[in-house]
Amino acid sequence: MNARISFFVLLSLVHSSSFAAEINDSIDSIFSAIDDANAPGCTVGVIEGGRLVHRAGYGLANMELGVELDGSHVHRMGSVSKQFTAMAVLLLAEEYELDLNSDIRKQLPDLRSYGSEVSINAILGHIAGMGDYELITAEGSDGEQVEGGLNLRSVAGGSFRLGNQDYLTNEEFYRLVRNLALKSPPLEKFEYSNMGYVILTLLVETVSGESLREFSNKRIFKPLNMSHTFFSDDPVEIVPNRASGYMPQGEGFVTDMTNLFWVGDGGLHTNLDDMLKWDQNFYNPKLGQNPDAIMTLFLTPNSELKDDGRLYANGQFIFEYDGAKVYSHSGGWLGTSTMYARFPSKGFSSVIMCNDVSQNPAEYWRRIVDEYLQPRL
Repeated sequence: MNARISFFVLLSLVHSSSFAAEINDSIDSIFSAIDDANAPGCTVGVIEGGRLVHRAGYGLANMELGVELDGSHVHRMGSVSKQFTAMAVLLLAEEYELDLNSDIRKQLPDLRSYGSEVSINAILGHIAGMGDYELITAEGSDGEQVEGGLNLRSVAGGSFRLGNQDYLTNEEFYRLVRNLALKSPPLEKFEYSNMGYVILTLLVETVSGESLREFSNKRIFKPLNMSHTFFSDDPVEIVPNRASGYMPQGEGFVTDMTNLFWVGDGGLHTNLDDMLKWDQNFYNPKLGQNPDAIMTLFLTPNSELKDDGRLYANGQFIFEYDGAKVYSHSGGWLGTSTMYARFPSKGFSSVIMCNDVSQNPAEYWRRIVDEYLQPRL
């Protein structure tokens, strides 16, 4: 290497290092309001060029023990889980030669009759007309009945409380979901449905003979070396290095952890190191018998029906931000609030995993992206 080339390589490295330091300082300032010593908070990762250029924890992973979030903790991902469920379904279809446009009841004949065909693809894209948790219970409505719903009651006679007050086993819940009616006719509009993704879990488990946890571990997590990632379907298992969940109450916080452990609509647990591996699979596909074909299908919108101007492709909302295409999904459940978003054209992604339900990962994401996109000399 001649001196001139060496100079420009060195200049480039110095500029890159300076840029990374500037971005890190900017992101630290975004999360500066979190009290590291006395409150839960967020784990934050920023990916550029195939590596984590920012990896940090803000706040506590466990308030009882005073353990700080340090960028390594395992978080429950809420609805960010849906893209992993969708990938499992596409791999299932490839392996077992399933037609994604076929009626779901061909594979799951014990589902109630919907009165019309409901395809696997329609469920993946939230256009099947399926309802959501409001069809299970009339929680918070003082006993008001939901038309077409199951209106499940608690043992004490009130509305069943989904979360951590009342309890259903996974099998009990799956039996309920099998009997839910459609909320609206299929293929007419985008209508977000957690229940649809629970049915997709039943599809994977019925066709493969394996739980979604087992199936995805063999076909997704092991091939990508995601050693800290799994669908948590056991309410009493020990999860090493897990960030506990909290919610504000009064002047402090209380524990906010679910006792419900069905999976598909949610339930995925992971950390930043593994999300980096998942993120890089979009640029160098490794999953399935034909990885490039699987990825092309995975990134293809399930329909042209939109939600607030956004398309939906297998667990990913698609929209434009500052002229660039973004694939993203947020997640929220008891004790967790998350966001994962990619700018494929820029090789740039961000992962925000909070163990405080009052945090707003979507707003944090916008601030991080605006910092990243601003012009620099």
